[in-house]
Amino acid sequence: MARIAGIDLPRNKRIVIALTYIYGIGRSTSDKICTKLGVPETRRIQDLTEEEITRLREEIEKSGMPVEGDLRRVEGLNVKRLIEINCFRGQRHRRGLPTRGQRTKTNARTRRGKKRATVANKKIAPSKG
Repeated sequence: MARIAGIDLPRNKRIVIALTYIYGIGRSTSDKICTKLGVPETRRIQDLTEEEITRLREEIEKSGMPVEGDLRRVEGLNVKRLIEINCFRGQRHRRGLPTRGQRTKTNARTRRGKKRATVANKKIAPSKG
């Protein structure tokens, strides 16, 4: 099993798809890495030699892009900064609502969570006395 950036890549996937399992590497970046190293995109991870895996690992480190833990830390600090300065986006993050202007009257279920059942107001009868 190939281990790159702390992630075990699935053996039976094509290399272009397998690289996208690393947080911070998408399809276009994995395409660029494969063409730069001259590895055919149809090749599967299990068919790679140790030398090719090492070259892949070095290329990802050398690219200077934050991936996996570093990228998660940077994104977390960015969100924390927004919350700290109390800007509008920070307030939305704090409340767990969409931050980019989407409507919330309907939709936004992913961000707001499961619907809660509405509790009917119970009318209290005036006491006679």
